[in-house]
Amino acid sequence: MAILPSEMTELRYRPLFVFQIDVRPAMIIGATPGHDRRVGEIVGGSFEGDRLRGTILSGGSDWQSLRRDGAITLDVRLLLQTDDGALIGMTYRGLRHGPKEVMDRIARGEKVSPSEYYLRATPYYETSSEKYDWLNRIASVAYGHRLAGGPIYQVFEIL
Repeated sequence: MAILPSEMTELRYRPLFVFQIDVRPAMIIGATPGHDRRVGEIVGGSFEGDRLRGTILSGGSDWQSLRRDGAITLDVRLLLQTDDGALIGMTYRGLRHGPKEVMDRIARGEKVSPSEYYLRATPYYETSSEKYDWLNRIASVAYGHRLAGGPIYQVFEIL
């Protein structure tokens, strides 16, 4: 195997923003081939970082697949509006899993430490805003925590 250049041996990143989603209780579609499906309607939220901040508009959705192994996969679409009026589409896929008793506590809306389970996502963005055009060309990862009203994530830009 080839030896990697030193700049490729460590992941470099910087904080992008924190966002919190307000979501209605999930609508249960139920058992489909391969998994159980539920959909959460996103009714708002906010985001804030050094380079952008604003609100999450209503109308997005969080499509969740409850896998047979107990993990939950996320397929989310959001519309962000910056404090200066730019619109940014954000999509992410994610994964949440942990011990059954912890996942049951989350499902009941109980307070659970983020160290007790795994919630990660990979957001991507699209915008026509010249100011935020750089978002169209970055990769990012997010570390999440499920609260009673919806999740909160710390998003990092991968450099």
